[in-house]
Order: sequence, then structure tokens, then C-alpha cells
Amino acid sequence: MTVEIDKSSFRGLVGHLRLNDPSNVACSLERQQNGTHIIAVVPLSGCGTEIEDDDENLIFKNAITSVDDVNDVITRKHLVEVDIYCQYPKTSNVTLSYNMHRCNVTVEEKGFGTFTYQFEFFHSRRFTSMIDPRSYPLEYDVGDRIYMDIEASSSLNNTELFVESCRAAPYDNPSYRPTYSIIEHGCPVDRTVEVHSPRHEKHFQFSMEIFKFIGLHDQVYISCSVILCEAGNPNTRCSKGCINSTQSRHQRKREAVVQTARHYISQGPLRLRRSSEITATSLNLNLVFIAGCLLTAVAMICAVAIYKVKSTTRVKYELLPSTED
Repeated sequence: MTVEIDKSSFRGLVGHLRLNDPSNVACSLERQQNGTHIIAVVPLSGCGTEIEDDDENLIFKNAITSVDDVNDVITRKHLVEVDIYCQYPKTSNVTLSYNMHRCNVTVEEKGFGTFTYQFEFFHSRRFTSMIDPRSYPLEYDVGDRIYMDIEASSSLNNTELFVESCRAAPYDNPSYRPTYSIIEHGCPVDRTVEVHSPRHEKHFQFSMEIFKFIGLHDQVYISCSVILCEAGNPNTRCSKGCINSTQSRHQRKREAVVQTARHYISQGPLRLRRSSEITATSLNLNLVFIAGCLLTAVAMICAVAIYKVKSTTRVKYELLPSTED
């Protein structure tokens, strides 16, 4: 909250001004005023700000108070006090529009001309039905298997596609950290990865089980490093296939006429299904459990009460002492 108050409204003001919590130097009002106004920059989670809520708003409250000493804890004088607050509605409409589905990547290189990489998701391991780009972001449950196809479209017939690496990140940025490795140096790293037989050499088809990044991230993008090579040439990176990291460091410099540079292509986002239904189901089960416990407790209390009533109303007989009379 930022509050500006005209000093002329504080007639006869003496002493110092402070917020609810003066212990933090950043909360001092002495340095935040000029010749005409008192200026208070109040954090919503500090300087003694308190939060309240009603049916419609969250209300953050603080106060500007005049004191003889900013470190005083109590006072017995009449203080000048100005209550300040800021309220936020609990419900609001937020609209955001942006392109979900990642576009194809078109590249032009010497010796290969112009070619295009396409990264798409499919409904099943048969790779016959591509998921409609208009349905993005795609929603899955953790553990569902996703099917991916990367295709290189080139006017040259004697070319083949090689996927060197694939990584997942919460954002569409291969440099973002943390990332999760799926394929490295042409070798599957994630234990759930399955490479499927492609229709031809310009396709790479694979699948894996979906996951979630730990924390507040609710989406996953997958980015892959791809190369297009001259088919059948033993000197290309494509022909080497899966190699370990040590071997990859000693690869000879690529020949421009037999393979392209590495290019990055990504697709996403993938999101977990809204947890509202799961939460509602869990909540309903919890309510049933709590209700059951309450009913059991009430039944036990009733049983004890009935027992006590019976105990107190039971007729008792005692033998009276005999007398001479």
C-alpha cells in the first residue's frame, strides 16, 4: 500500500510517526515524507500489517500513529492515529490469450536446401491419429503415456532424421533450469521411454509416461535437439546412434555436406488435469468419514446417557432395621 497524507490535516502534530511495527528500519516513516505530505509505503506482509476477510474481500490494515518515541510500546497520552487499509476482491475475472501449439521449424542450410521439422503428439502407439493443435494445452493424469512424433520434411530423398537429445522443462525454453533429461546423446535416459518403429527414416516416434515438476509448476514443455543427415553415410552423427558422453566429446567436426547443424524443436504445454474433481472426491470422502465418526460419537454419547438414566431411575430396595416397637 502507498499512502500520501497532507500534513495540514494533522493540526498540532508533535512527536514521531510510526506504523504498527516500528522494529524494521524499512518501515520508518521519517524518511518517507516531504515538506507537505506524509508518505507511507506499507508492505502487505510486513510492518505490522494485519489481514482480515469478509464474504467478498481480503482487507489489509495498518495505522499511522504519532508517538513521543518510535520504540515506545505503550502510551498514556491521546494519540493521533490514522487507520489505513487496502482491500482486494476474493473473486475476479482474469483473461489471458496466447498461442499454445508450437509452430513447425523451417531451416535452410547449404547442401540440404530448405527443410521443416514438425513435432506432434498422437493419441496412441499406432501414430495414425494426431492430436488436434486446437486442443492445446493437452491435459493428462500423472502416469499416462504420451506418444510423440518428430518428422523432417525435405525435398531431398536421401536424408534421415536423428534425435540427439530431448529434455522437459516447465517453460518453452531449453536453457531454463531445472530441466529433466529424456534422451541424451541418442540414448533414452528416462526409464519409461519407448522408441517405436517409424514409418520411414524422416520420422522419430517415441513415448513415455507423463510426470509433473515438483513445486508450483503445472505444465511441461518438451524440447529436442535434432539433426538431418545424408542417409547411409557412416561418417554422420545419425549413423552413430546412441553413444556415451565420452565418445560424443571426440566426434569429428561435422561435414556440412553430409549432415546439418543441430536444431531445436519443442512442443507443449502438457498439463495435469484440473485437480478440482480429485479434490472434491477426496473432500467428499473426508466428509463421509467425519460424518461417520460424528454419528458414532453421538451414538456412544446417547448410549451412555441412556445407561445413566436407567441407572438413576432403577428402584433400589434396602432392608429396614427391625425395632422393638
